[in-house]
Amino acid sequence: MVETRVHITAGDEHNKMRLEDFLLGQFHSLSKMYLRAVVKAEQCEVNGRWENRGYKLRPNDFVEITVDHTRGTAMQPQKIELDILFEDDELLIINKPEDMLMHPSHRDNSGTLLNALAFYLNQSEPPASAGGVSVDLIGSHTPPAYAGGSDKNDMIRPGLPHRLDRLTSGLVVVTKTARAHRIISGHFLKKRVEKLYLALVDGVVEHDSGTIDAPIGRFADIKLWGVKDDGKRAVTNYKVRERYEKTTLLELEPVTGRTNQLRIHAAHIGYPIVGDVQRAGSKYRRLCLHAYRLAFPHPTTREMMRFEKDVIF
Repeated sequence: MVETRVHITAGDEHNKMRLEDFLLGQFHSLSKMYLRAVVKAEQCEVNGRWENRGYKLRPNDFVEITVDHTRGTAMQPQKIELDILFEDDELLIINKPEDMLMHPSHRDNSGTLLNALAFYLNQSEPPASAGGVSVDLIGSHTPPAYAGGSDKNDMIRPGLPHRLDRLTSGLVVVTKTARAHRIISGHFLKKRVEKLYLALVDGVVEHDSGTIDAPIGRFADIKLWGVKDDGKRAVTNYKVRERYEKTTLLELEPVTGRTNQLRIHAAHIGYPIVGDVQRAGSKYRRLCLHAYRLAFPHPTTREMMRFEKDVIF
């Protein structure tokens, strides 16, 4: 451990910026969790007073903080190909492949979406256009010139307002600024985001559409989430897209957002998702669950943006 006392004076450009966002911009190599812990431990003062991470700075505020620069972030940049549908100065829409973690964990700290984004957003050369992607946008948003940069002061920290399971593919919104992250996270919290999934399930579903209303909780003894009487309420709408000889392609809408909700609810009504062997689904090369539609208001223009990306299971 090598702790250093750092002194920083806030400038005019930091007016009304949250202390947490200010610190993230000053210490690019340190993780958000570490900096939050430093503030919580009262190792950060503003004008000689301990302040919380939500404190809003004013020009000429004097910030003193003790940090350990050897505490690197888990978000190490890795050159991994990304399927980018859209990009502007505030956000990206990524088509995440199956079998990719969203962010590093204590077991896997490489090969994740955040590792790939940390490289893409801060590489020194503009990326080549992804091309070949059909996107339906409500509004007049067009991808700008490259928004990253090699200057450390311009480093972009990607944010994930929502997540997909490792085995689930599909659309993910990624934020480039703290402001965009707060706004879009609020959209998810207030259910202003449309999320639709495609799922190939075992069996021929009889009804054309329906709603599954079954509480979900964790069974501690088997370390598995499932329908549980004392769990939290979980609601999923479904609609048949196409019936096959032994399977059905469903469109799923998670009204609530519980852990493994779509997988659990599909199995609960007797039609497990193909590839979900843990819940009696047939064996397959992948889990046949894909987030194909995402729609939400843009954080600045407030215009609705709608994206779709189909999949072949």
